[in-house]
Amino acid sequence: MFEAGFLGTRAPLFMDIVTVIVALLPFLILGAVSLARRKLYNLHATVQKTLFIVSVIVVAYFEYGVRSVGGFDTFMEGSSTPKGYAFWVLIFHISIAVITLVLWIITLLRAKRYRRVNALPGMYTISHKKAGIRTFIGILMTSVTGIWVYYILFVN
Repeated sequence: MFEAGFLGTRAPLFMDIVTVIVALLPFLILGAVSLARRKLYNLHATVQKTLFIVSVIVVAYFEYGVRSVGGFDTFMEGSSTPKGYAFWVLIFHISIAVITLVLWIITLLRAKRYRRVNALPGMYTISHKKAGIRTFIGILMTSVTGIWVYYILFVN
């Protein structure tokens, strides 16, 4: 877990694994959305729930790894980026990630409720699509800012 990663940077293995998953997540979400567009609603729901659960597990794995090696300060040791700048980029990333997590949870819970009352697909389809778009934008921004943090800490 803490040995050298595979992306050719100073990052440990766990950070490379998490970064690749975070980079792929928007594309996986788009794949799940395409299932709904093809009217494969049950499969869409299953894939979305699975991606959410896997994402939460990946974040827990990431948090364990970061805490185990000493956190932000430890990763900053090899970076040429000013610590203040890196800190604010990290805060920006964390803010987006937390907001996105809340949006994703709300979207999943509402979808579950709407499906239970047979209103999705149906009368709540438009609001569900809007919630999905907001969530996707958050996931995309989390991915981009996560890659930005990785670059600042391990490439720059």
